[in-house]
Amino acid sequence: NRLLVPVDTDRQLTVALVQPSIRQEVIWSHAKDADRFNKIIELSKLAIAVKPDLLIWPESSMPNFTEDNFRAITDLIVANKVWMILGADDAERRADATGREDHEYFNAAFLFNPEGKYVVTYRKQHLVVFGEYLPFARWLPFLRKLIPIPGDFTPGDGPVPFELDAVPAVYDRRARDGDVPGRRSQTAATGADRSKRDATTAAKLSVLICFEDVIPGLARQSAGDDIDFLLNLTNDGWFGESAAQWQQAANAVFRAVENGLPLVRCTNNGLTCWIDSRGAIREILGGEGKAVYAPGFMTAKIPLRPAAEKREPTFYHRHGDWFGWGCIAVSALARVIHLGGRGSTRAVI
Repeated sequence: NRLLVPVDTDRQLTVALVQPSIRQEVIWSHAKDADRFNKIIELSKLAIAVKPDLLIWPESSMPNFTEDNFRAITDLIVANKVWMILGADDAERRADATGREDHEYFNAAFLFNPEGKYVVTYRKQHLVVFGEYLPFARWLPFLRKLIPIPGDFTPGDGPVPFELDAVPAVYDRRARDGDVPGRRSQTAATGADRSKRDATTAAKLSVLICFEDVIPGLARQSAGDDIDFLLNLTNDGWFGESAAQWQQAANAVFRAVENGLPLVRCTNNGLTCWIDSRGAIREILGGEGKAVYAPGFMTAKIPLRPAAEKREPTFYHRHGDWFGWGCIAVSALARVIHLGGRGSTRAVI
């Protein structure tokens, strides 16, 4: 029952998660880029009507960063004074550029502020072999002809925190209710009358792209002491409507518990949801059944750490995998001792 009790917090951030549900074959083909982009823009307009602090699109949500697409995004941001994070490809010219290999490409996430200005980029570190890169292809180019893959990306260098400065707080119990434990006003509970909010907050998060939320060590590196929550942008369109989406979400539960942080998942076609720091999946877009794979959006109020305080690190965040490796070492040693004892007994007989 303790796990069902909402996590107590003085601050919350309202996020809008957009799930376009674009089939993988459409993502690979550029023939329907305009329809694909218009679809996610229309879903975003519906999501913004709820007045979120942060609008989020999943991995592979941007077909291309054309001038028209970029203008449509910045117009949407500025008109609604909302922060935005989206997943798209990124490119950088090589220092030693020579013809065909002029650029390196990255699977990335971008942060924009409410003025429509680009702030920072995170580039995916752990790439999927044969899906996002071909081993040794840079040194053996003929492999690309033998094993064609849709993308050939370069891994990013490390975690990049996304910081949202001066975001109006949806609910600050101390400011609204005089720090009375257990008391919550109707305005705060419903998120109504947002124009009268006087408290501000700075939220800080780390992004994990695609299957990075199943890798414990990588999530641990991203979960700094001043991080409020982890955000996973993923595209599981590869798997259609299958159990794979549920399996990845089940893995994400462990990342939330290991680091003592909420984990928000914004996906192309499920499971768009958020997980609290105790590992409870609080909300899922579409609920149950086939609806979880359908296009739509959801809003959620994500609890933030107390202002100007660092969170208390969990055992795993402090020590990583040392406990697990220690258990393996003790088990191996016990096995060796056991086998050695059996050998001595036989020799005596």
